[in-house]
Amino acid sequence: MSAIEELITELARLPGIGRKTAQRLTFHLLQQPPEQAARLASAVGAVSERVHPCEECGNLTEEQPCSICRDPRRDPGLLCVVEEASTVLAVDRSTDFRGRYHVLGGRLSPLDGIGPESLRLEHLVARVRDGSVREVILATNPSMEGEVTATYVQQLLAGQGVRVTRLARGLPMGGDLEYVDGVTLAHALVARQEVS
Repeated sequence: MSAIEELITELARLPGIGRKTAQRLTFHLLQQPPEQAARLASAVGAVSERVHPCEECGNLTEEQPCSICRDPRRDPGLLCVVEEASTVLAVDRSTDFRGRYHVLGGRLSPLDGIGPESLRLEHLVARVRDGSVREVILATNPSMEGEVTATYVQQLLAGQGVRVTRLARGLPMGGDLEYVDGVTLAHALVARQEVS
């Protein structure tokens, strides 16, 4: 396999990158000065060497514990449970959430061989049992696997003396009801609120 073909193949393995995009990226890199490709390769190598999951929450970090877990201004009693570390960044940038996180490291998917033992569930239960957590917010994706994972976590934490909540689901702002899928519309109807 040629070096060009090998790079295209590796880039195409990235999520959201198809073969055509991988080809465009490859040829773009080939048109750049060699030092730019070297900086990219160095950055990829540095990330894989220096970034690891936080021992406390599972977020990706270069330091132990991560900056969120070390931040004394964050409420340790409010724990947002997410599937992946990328969600931590998204939630933290887009909201005023000032609690802490717990990254499961995936979602339950028996068809893909991902069961409860594959996720950081024991560590979650241990964090809740230590008594400092008063509310767990389930922020899993609104997919079938995300719903199954949220339900499993909810049942796992039942009787632990902690409030378990789920992110609201419903209609997107600016959307048209005609184009909303049935599951989203059903959730919006169930979660309807009284107008005052």
